[in-house]
Amino acid sequence: MKKFRTIYGLGLMLVLMSCDFSNDGQNKKTSTAFASPIATSAESGKYNLAVAFPALEFEQPVELTSPRDNTDRIFVIAQKGIIHVLPNKPDVKKSAVFLDISNQVESGGEKGLLGLAFHPDYKSNGYFYVNYTSGDPLETVISRFKVSASNPDIADRKSEVVLLRYRQPYDNHNGGKVAFGNDGFLYIAVGDGGSGGDPGNRGQNRKELLGKILRIDVNKPSGNLKYSIPADNPFAGNKEGFREEIYAYGMRNPWRFNFDRQTGTLWAGDVGQNKIEEIDIIEKGGNYGWRIMEADKCFQSDDCDRDGLSTPIWSYEQGSETGRSVTGGYVCRDKNLPDLNGKYIFGDFVSGNIWALTYANKKATKNELITKLSDGLSSFGEDSNNNLYVLAYGEGKIYKIQGQ
Repeated sequence: MKKFRTIYGLGLMLVLMSCDFSNDGQNKKTSTAFASPIATSAESGKYNLAVAFPALEFEQPVELTSPRDNTDRIFVIAQKGIIHVLPNKPDVKKSAVFLDISNQVESGGEKGLLGLAFHPDYKSNGYFYVNYTSGDPLETVISRFKVSASNPDIADRKSEVVLLRYRQPYDNHNGGKVAFGNDGFLYIAVGDGGSGGDPGNRGQNRKELLGKILRIDVNKPSGNLKYSIPADNPFAGNKEGFREEIYAYGMRNPWRFNFDRQTGTLWAGDVGQNKIEEIDIIEKGGNYGWRIMEADKCFQSDDCDRDGLSTPIWSYEQGSETGRSVTGGYVCRDKNLPDLNGKYIFGDFVSGNIWALTYANKKATKNELITKLSDGLSSFGEDSNNNLYVLAYGEGKIYKIQGQ
């Protein structure tokens, strides 16, 4: 199986999360209809990217977030296993190491420390949650840590409590995002386990966690678990042996999901195989089709049973102008970008395109190319003031979107 492994002179990368360019004996059809995200040059010139913290660079940044604790700080994840913290000021000269678990993180390619979420009551309990790959055999670990009692810019490394582990059969498609919803539950993005074409059909297997969006209650340990199952999870209490943590399934590699803080809607970018990238609105119990479908097209044959499958609200065919690996973003609530308010901002890791998707009445009505990043768009970020950021994987810079 071929992979696109080198971009912009980098070696092994987070690369395409993973977008495969061989057919693996599958997907030999031709896609005919797709939503094109290419906008006019006039549209793409509306916004610029400005370096947010000129004095700082981070090694392969993959996540930026902030706790809602009234401290106005920025936390940035370096993929190899380090979380940096800095004051949210453009003239900041250095960052501090909040947590370094690089010696227990298996990183490189698509592996590493991939997700960070602060507990909604972080200000009072100091809890935060991480998603990382570790060990031999390879597995994903979802853990809780606590901030130091004496220094708010340092985590207590010895405080780790492992909530959940699951094996990774291959080293790609690890998902990695963790975030709390407005309901107070922790959501976890899990890829299909890797290789190409989901050879174990794990995305559709509800007895496995791979290829899913999970939802757990971290506030209520249950039995031998460090968490409990929300009572309204779609498979809570089932008798078929389905994993009760599952919130939605049929995902290939959801690379970045986020909640619209105003509406609670869960948006996700799911990386395609050979042809199509997709944006989904994730709903409880939804089956998003993989590997029956790649986005809204049949994957393994020219005809497939689509009954009960949720289709993307937007998709685009892979190409030199569009890109080859979607990076999910945020619904814009940035007061500095009033014309983008309520639009979903997302991009593509390979092309660097950044789009604004208008969605109304359960339908995508317009998609504008608003700007472009020249170097590996690994993630978007949002601070405690709802300001949006763009992470450049290769050069390690953090950018803000700004109007001209």
